[in-house]
Amino acid sequence: MTELNEYECELLDAVLEAFGIPDSLTRLQLLELFDQDEATAFAMVQILLREELIAEYGKHGDYELPERLILKPKGEKFLKHGGFTKRHKLEKEKPVEVGGTLAKLQQQNMRLQNLKLSAESQVNGLQKTISKLQTLQYLWWALIVVALIIGYWLGHPHKK
Repeated sequence: MTELNEYECELLDAVLEAFGIPDSLTRLQLLELFDQDEATAFAMVQILLREELIAEYGKHGDYELPERLILKPKGEKFLKHGGFTKRHKLEKEKPVEVGGTLAKLQQQNMRLQNLKLSAESQVNGLQKTISKLQTLQYLWWALIVVALIIGYWLGHPHKK
């Protein structure tokens, strides 16, 4: 199945449910279902045709959509078993399989090695920054101690 999102799956199921008792939809009914958006209606019809869930009937004329669409038994059965929405949900729950070809695995390995090197260089840079900041902190403490000593020395009278 092509990558359909959840909304598109719900839309396709709504089209299949709209067939009703005569198991057919006219071009006008289809356009009404899609708020007169012929491009979207056409795209959804193409998916249903590719899945062999519906059949076209009538001339296309100047329009991209046929005069009538007929629901095939396969389409009715597909809808009864949950339709596109259920299939989409099941595909989302499937564990993602790692690419099986050697080239894909090598490419993934290179990408991961690059990420590792990037992370390591970032860690090294942060460690150097920490080291510099610690040195700066020690320097400040030393300056504070020197300032306290000078302040004490200047604040108390000297004996001669």
